[in-house]
Amino acid sequence: MKSRLWLAALLLITALGCAVGPDYRPPEVKVPEQWDGQAVVTPDHPSKTAADPVTLVEWWSAFNDPTLSALVEMAIRSNLDLVQAEARIRQARAARGVAGAPLLPQASATALYQKSQGSSEAAGGGAIATVGGVRELFQVGLDASWEIDIFGGTRRNIEAATADLRAAVEDRRDVLIILLGDVATNYFNLRGFQQQTVIAKKNLETQKKTARITRKRFEAGFIGRLDVANADAQAATTEAVIPILESQARAAIYSLGVLLGRQPAVLEQDLGVTSPIPPTPPQIPVGLPSDLTRRRPDIRRAEARLHAATARIGVATADLFPKFNITGTVGISADDLTRVSNLSTSKFWSFSPSVTWPVFAGGRIRWNIKLQDALQEEALALYEKTVLTALKDVDTALVAYAKEQERRRSLTEAVASNRQAVDLAMQLYLAGRTDFLNVLTAERNLFVNEDALVQSTRTLATNLVALYKALGGGWEKTNYVPQGG
Repeated sequence: MKSRLWLAALLLITALGCAVGPDYRPPEVKVPEQWDGQAVVTPDHPSKTAADPVTLVEWWSAFNDPTLSALVEMAIRSNLDLVQAEARIRQARAARGVAGAPLLPQASATALYQKSQGSSEAAGGGAIATVGGVRELFQVGLDASWEIDIFGGTRRNIEAATADLRAAVEDRRDVLIILLGDVATNYFNLRGFQQQTVIAKKNLETQKKTARITRKRFEAGFIGRLDVANADAQAATTEAVIPILESQARAAIYSLGVLLGRQPAVLEQDLGVTSPIPPTPPQIPVGLPSDLTRRRPDIRRAEARLHAATARIGVATADLFPKFNITGTVGISADDLTRVSNLSTSKFWSFSPSVTWPVFAGGRIRWNIKLQDALQEEALALYEKTVLTALKDVDTALVAYAKEQERRRSLTEAVASNRQAVDLAMQLYLAGRTDFLNVLTAERNLFVNEDALVQSTRTLATNLVALYKALGGGWEKTNYVPQGG
């Protein structure tokens, strides 16, 4: 009767028991009311104060490029970094299950058969029958033990493991954001290199045509050999650029192959055909800085790790307090197999509550608490830094995108003027009213600025990708849930 009361009291204490250690409270971080970089966004590509959830979820669709959308879908299905991240989620989920196991009683079944021989004097008589000095024992039992989580050490461990699981989920989302950005960036790089190759080949044809005209004028005795040499040299210089661009385009395909988990040869057939860089969308869903802490997975991951570190202070603190255990055994034991079924004579049981309290551990427990405190401080600092880094990423991407727009407009005007200059210089040269150096300079400037315009178009697209990444766009595309819940 007393043992039942003692057990009931322990169960009541467990139900009402406190969990030692600090309770987690989400940190408060001040963020600006609007983006600093938003002031420089140009009128032709305005930003929207409210982030459009649909636009951010599938931001790549704003480029209206079916090939890019197909590459993104392939990456989501086959990327090996995502496979690793999903495995880490399953690991964290299993670890949470392990952490919660001590809340339940642990039981094990035992079965014993023993045969021994000895004198009755050595055995002290005993209840086990002997036949010719040989004794037999048949025993079957069930052992159970339960550690009562009065001070919440196990519950804090479950809390930490649950936070670790949240961190693993956010880590996969962050991997997905990085993956989508890398796919788009490499795709735009590929299209940029292809367009640069087209520009180089077009300018090469123009320069070769100029070289042929110059050679004919030399053969007619109108000019000297120097003009011919300069024309041939400029054409050869432009031609030397083409293999480099083709190599860079091939490297971009290889990078996409890694991101998509595919062999490059599979992609070359579709991506090897030259296509233009898709235009950027007319509006940017910037949103407010206060939205960022809810959108960016790396911020939520840092907060989950802070939560886990806070809970582990409680796990360490619980070691300062006594641990209450209940052990019990029930079974049957007999000296003859035929008597095992006679429960009135063969059954046995035991019930043993116990308390253990570390009296001296060389300071290990106190030092472990200090260790967990320091780890929690580190996690808090990392969280605050992650928020600041996220704010910096968005402002930097906004400024870079806006300034690249300005650069691209200037280059567009420069290319238009360069084309006029090439036509005018050639007309004046053929009329004998200017020297050949002006023709070479005009053609060289046209090639340089056309190439720079393609690079700027590519950079504008990749800068927008960086902005979408900084805003935490794309992770909702898939919501991975490990098997089993």
